[in-house]
Amino acid sequence: MLTRKQHELLTYLQRYLSEHGVAPSFDEMKEAVSLRSKSGIHRLITGLEERGFVRRLPHRARAIEILRLPEDSQPRQPRFKPNVIEGRKPPILRNLRRPAEAMAERISPLPLFGKIAAGTPIEALRNEQSFVDVPQAMVGAGEHYALEVEGDSMIDAGIFDGDVVIIERAEAAENGAIVVALIDEQEVTLKRLRRRAGAIALEPANRTYETRLFPPDRVRIQGRLRGLLRRY
Repeated sequence: MLTRKQHELLTYLQRYLSEHGVAPSFDEMKEAVSLRSKSGIHRLITGLEERGFVRRLPHRARAIEILRLPEDSQPRQPRFKPNVIEGRKPPILRNLRRPAEAMAERISPLPLFGKIAAGTPIEALRNEQSFVDVPQAMVGAGEHYALEVEGDSMIDAGIFDGDVVIIERAEAAENGAIVVALIDEQEVTLKRLRRRAGAIALEPANRTYETRLFPPDRVRIQGRLRGLLRRY
């Protein structure tokens, strides 16, 4: 899932490359998507690269290769529609306890708000009509919700692309906690929280990603990681 600005830049890059055979300059990209700084363009390109849409070629100036385009900009192929016999849907979590213990365990439905990037931040998708069932013992007290992880920047913390994380709503968290952070009131990311000399550091758990520093007034904590679900 791309933000509006990422989509605009990718479309512009595709059109420019097809016409000129070389990528535009940062100044041209900045003007095309109406950004004020080159750092904003760098952030957009990094996000596109992390999601597999583009690749920067090393040791070459203005060398960007487009690897794929968003689905909504590609010709749609007819979908295969098999005949399906409705059956009983399997539970999200496989319970290996004895039947009596399994029946005694209480299940809590949590709202699944959509996807959250574990890479460069993306705009949060909020879908309050989807739910995921989790054991009540996993959430405890407090208000909780679920998010699907997109990206690989937290793999060294055991959080992989496609995992569903259980988040406790909170406006503060201890140093070193994995949190849902809202940046500039419009971008959301899942990172480890560090406080450094009056700044907020959002730290990935993957050496290929950089830690990002922000003034405290640009970052607002929206929740703390409490659990994780994974489908095999």
